[in-house]
Amino acid sequence: MRRLISFPCEGVTLFGTLDEADSDTGLMIVSGGNEPRMGAHRGQGMLAARIAARGFPVFRFDRRGVGDSEGINGGWASSGPDIAAAVDAFADAANLTRVIGFGNCDAAAALAMFGAEAGFAKVLLSNPWLSDEPDTLPPAAAIRRHYAKKLVNPAEWLRLARGAVDLGKLRQGLTKIAAPPSPLDATAAPLIRAIHGWAEDAAIIVAQGDATGVAFRAAARGCGFAIETLATDSHSYADALDALERVILTHLAEAASDGAKPLPVNARLS
Repeated sequence: MRRLISFPCEGVTLFGTLDEADSDTGLMIVSGGNEPRMGAHRGQGMLAARIAARGFPVFRFDRRGVGDSEGINGGWASSGPDIAAAVDAFADAANLTRVIGFGNCDAAAALAMFGAEAGFAKVLLSNPWLSDEPDTLPPAAAIRRHYAKKLVNPAEWLRLARGAVDLGKLRQGLTKIAAPPSPLDATAAPLIRAIHGWAEDAAIIVAQGDATGVAFRAAARGCGFAIETLATDSHSYADALDALERVILTHLAEAASDGAKPLPVNARLS
């Protein structure tokens, strides 16, 4: 059963969708970017239905100023109150003991930064977003991977010889990867510190060929994180929904069976 739920957040009304199931451990999906709760290509809606069919309730919601929700859209960096209000609404509607959070891209960054205060038992961080790029090019680590694949492809050398390669874009890409890396403190450090704060209560999932995932792996090298890599280039796992579902279900089952920390009392009573 899927039903619509409204709930308050700092004086405005937000809307979310609950896919009901019997477990007292639930999954809350936080949308990335300015996407409404259905996600890219309805992917989050489909994922929610599949997870609920396996026995775990799932909640998706629109933050302020996005989709059906009222208010002003302040971006992911101001979404802490929205996430906390959604956890409370979900826990109350589904009578939950614990909530696991899943977010992709900047939603993963939001969960890492704000999820502990909201009361999540665990967060699943997918392709975590590090920072805004100073230009329109992909992150340097993703450009390096892109060119490494092309260098071993004879067809790409033939395209270059025939003049079919955009030399301007090639020059821009080579300039970017040759530039000194940005200081970690100015880009990835806040997110890395936030993830470290979760210890074993955070899991990281990345799409192998996704530019954001590639950039995160490069920034997190040496940080000691265990990263689950799925074999897809799709940022939203459009062609790897089965694999993503299996990973999420594994973490949900573990949380439900090992008595992961319950929600704070105030989260259940608010």
